[in-house]
Amino acid sequence: MTRGDLLKRIAREVLGEDYASRLWRRVEFIGDIALIRTPLGMDPRDLKPLAEELIRRLPYVKSVWAAIPGVLGEYRLRRHVWLAGEERSETIYREHGCLFRVDINKVYVSPSLNYEHIRVARLVKPGEVVVNMFAGVGLFSIIIAKYSTPRRVYSIDINPHAYNYMVENIELNKVEGIVEPILGDAKRVIEEKLVRVADRVLMPYPELALEYLPYALKALRDTRGWIHIYLHVYTGRNEHWRIKAKSIVEDKLRELGAKHSVENIRKIRNIGPRIHQVVVDVSIINK
Repeated sequence: MTRGDLLKRIAREVLGEDYASRLWRRVEFIGDIALIRTPLGMDPRDLKPLAEELIRRLPYVKSVWAAIPGVLGEYRLRRHVWLAGEERSETIYREHGCLFRVDINKVYVSPSLNYEHIRVARLVKPGEVVVNMFAGVGLFSIIIAKYSTPRRVYSIDINPHAYNYMVENIELNKVEGIVEPILGDAKRVIEEKLVRVADRVLMPYPELALEYLPYALKALRDTRGWIHIYLHVYTGRNEHWRIKAKSIVEDKLRELGAKHSVENIRKIRNIGPRIHQVVVDVSIINK
């Protein structure tokens, strides 16, 4: 039985068929912590019976929390409510053979980006310089360092907790000579020390991607380079997420005077009714 099948069965047994269909896909695992993404309008305390059953039935789960919809503040943190098991929020998260110490209440971590981390890492060419503008605890940066051969990965985050965990994770994964952690706002960091250094820029923060796009362009070398832009795309009844995502990015790049080519658009997941998390891979030809 797959983990998905087991989750479905547990949810059905505890909550009934109607709730089970809404909830079993909403369980995420970060290390030995299970997160249940609470549906809009649902009291997270109603998930306590499910949480207790997860603790009982899944021996690798030691703590269960409810994740409240949305992210808060400049550090893009999710709000969590403890439900069952050990009342702790720090764990070791494993992804693609790398280890990451995280605290779900202090930093943003999303297992939904698992494939993106390795996809982007495999795009990085030998000797590239990469700027990660919103690095968090370092998942993109460290996985890139492990699975490709970049010359340097500048790994920026404004959240001091994320920065401290990133420093620890860089050492934990033995990539100190490749990944450089930087604490600060990506705008200021780029303007002060990273103008025209990068072959590739990552922008894995949908809420700030368009605002910070001018600084991503500043970080790229004069000739050409790549930007990976992550967006939340809201679609109306007759709109398609791919067409709208391309339009949003191209309109902004034209406004900034950047000659470009959209090479790939991928939907990562739906995050709400007609709300799509999307990545747009853009080749910048000149600025």
